[in-house]
Amino acid sequence: MTQNPLLAHCPPTLPRAAYVGANWFAREQAAIWAREWVYVGRIDIFHPGTAHRLTIAGRSVLVLRQDVGIVAYHNVCRHRGTELCSADQTEVGKRISCPYHGWSYASADGRLLSTAFGTPTADFDGTAHGLMPVATQVWKGMVFLSLATNPPPFLPDAGIGALDSWPMDSLVLGHRTKRQLACNWKVFWENYNECLHCPGIHPELSARVPIYAKGIMSAAESQTPLDPSTRNLASGAQSWTMSGQPCGPVFPDLTPAESAEGHRFVTLYPSAFVVAHVDYIRIVGLHAVSPDETILTAEWLFHPDTLARPDFDLAHVTGFARTVMEQDAATYEMNQRGLRSPAYTCGTLMPQEFDVHQFHKWVLDRTAGQIETETP
Repeated sequence: MTQNPLLAHCPPTLPRAAYVGANWFAREQAAIWAREWVYVGRIDIFHPGTAHRLTIAGRSVLVLRQDVGIVAYHNVCRHRGTELCSADQTEVGKRISCPYHGWSYASADGRLLSTAFGTPTADFDGTAHGLMPVATQVWKGMVFLSLATNPPPFLPDAGIGALDSWPMDSLVLGHRTKRQLACNWKVFWENYNECLHCPGIHPELSARVPIYAKGIMSAAESQTPLDPSTRNLASGAQSWTMSGQPCGPVFPDLTPAESAEGHRFVTLYPSAFVVAHVDYIRIVGLHAVSPDETILTAEWLFHPDTLARPDFDLAHVTGFARTVMEQDAATYEMNQRGLRSPAYTCGTLMPQEFDVHQFHKWVLDRTAGQIETETP
């Protein structure tokens, strides 16, 4: 029998400063965003022969696709610290050259190839002056970076094999959207980790996933026994599309249990989650910009045969999730506006918000559990 996960008490939330304080945000940037594995996009968006400039935790990095796979470097020349690439995408070929004094580096491994007009003396060790690498991880066609010298283990919450039955590597990007959210990045994850808001905020989603209409995310949270054979999705629905019907052929390697799930969520703090359906995949990525600004991207992945179908209707697929996402976006920003009030100092969690509590512990563990003393 599954143990009920509900909290046996009503613990405090993080304090107000965690959502609006500059010092708290700076500590998270250093301890979380500059250390944990951060999702930067599907591998197929990184084109060979091109350096892609990205910003993680305020630091500029270059990502390149090579024959050896994905490589990444800090976007800084080892000569005198000049930015190597100033555009979001720069053609580089086999060399990355500094536009200031011409030092050049091998794209594939970052080796220093030339100091151009500089004439090194005998004490100069060229092998110690290559580009500074950034750790990379490609999982299921998704590219992650860690700025840490010794990155933590790469561990999705549901396990490395959670999506093995889905053909992730052969799926292609069918649609991508990006938007700015006027909220702290943690507000996003708190909302993701509870469904007390679902009946009031998500009527369409609550109808599609009936247990959400009870304000809970799984049968394990119910105070009264539920039929264990009950499907996640409403009767007759198989997927998160406007009609509830698959947009194309169902992925052939799913087990009966996986098909019956209707959706499988895999979380990768701090920057992404994947929701796998029987017919497509959606990836949602985050980038923390400031205490009250977050960039969200959403990607829909399909089998190429599904996209090629003459009756395929992209809006029929994306419309349902976009409705849910827009409802959530308005909620994040409403929450953030309240958090800015000096009258608010700290909140209280309900027993059903056990995953919010665990997320708060995750944040505090990585920021050494220090309580912010600033008064923003």
